[in-house]
Amino acid sequence: MSNLVRRIVRHYGAFWAGSILATGLCVAFWSAAAAGPRPLVCVLVPHFKDEYWLSVGYGLEQQAERLGLDLLFYEAGGYRARSRQIEQIDTCIEQGVDAILIGAVTSDHADLIAAIERAALGTSVFGLVNELHAETLSGRIGVDWQDMGQAVGHHLAKLHPQGSPAKTAILISGPPEAGWTGPLEVGLRNGLSGSEVTILEVFGADTGLSQQLAQVEMALERYPNADYLIGSAPAIEAAIGTLMHSDNPSPPGLISTYISHTVIRGLMNGKVLAAPFDDPTMQGTMALDQVVAVLTSGEREGLIGPDIVLLTRSDAELTKILISPAEYFPNIQ
Repeated sequence: MSNLVRRIVRHYGAFWAGSILATGLCVAFWSAAAAGPRPLVCVLVPHFKDEYWLSVGYGLEQQAERLGLDLLFYEAGGYRARSRQIEQIDTCIEQGVDAILIGAVTSDHADLIAAIERAALGTSVFGLVNELHAETLSGRIGVDWQDMGQAVGHHLAKLHPQGSPAKTAILISGPPEAGWTGPLEVGLRNGLSGSEVTILEVFGADTGLSQQLAQVEMALERYPNADYLIGSAPAIEAAIGTLMHSDNPSPPGLISTYISHTVIRGLMNGKVLAAPFDDPTMQGTMALDQVVAVLTSGEREGLIGPDIVLLTRSDAELTKILISPAEYFPNIQ
């Protein structure tokens, strides 16, 4: 059994134990409200243009079916759609939902925080995946994106320790207002400390494929001799297509900062060298487990999330990674 499989089995073993507990809690919750409708949970995400969020949605839907919950999905349309996400929070409240899961488009903007505080007066609100600095949250599900960046940095530092030949990299990330981009860059630079890898420039845009493609093209034009292109999953997808038609004799090695269907295929065929895996499907599952726990106990909970596993092209059992099926897409309101 490979190290990757051992880590995944250990990880999912802990998950199933927690899931069984959550199912028991949900039975208790249902028994207390047997005469009423099924509990209703609002799920707000920045957008589903990024395959990462599809896996989160799939995990949510699968666990909702197991636990007997109903979900309402809303997407804001992008990381700059703050006003739209605030409107969606108000819509959820008007529909009398039992809880709100929010993948925030920004981590600390005063208007969004105020909207969450208003909602939390009568409804449990949970942070989902993205960093969110709201003191009124009933819980939060996700990983520390500084650790995601650090996993990439450590990987490159091992390949290019101090004293080895100098290497260069370009980073293509999300927009600066997104809560995960700043911590990811900090973690990446920390992980590279003491290595011979230098980040030449950081590019950022919304994580739709077209926006990330524009950043990839700009970065490759500006730094054609970079040794590595480190980027979001859509950036890596765009880079794979761009480099297929490039005449560059020494194209950069591609490293993703998170997982997606395209990134997994790239790892399998060698087009992607590495990516940290924070199990977005499990995050969706864990989110509803936490919602049920809080609704049952009435007590707030802290941050929970999966372990981060760095995947490389040498991991033979990549097919055991659980993500959403290729045909999956949630029913958006």
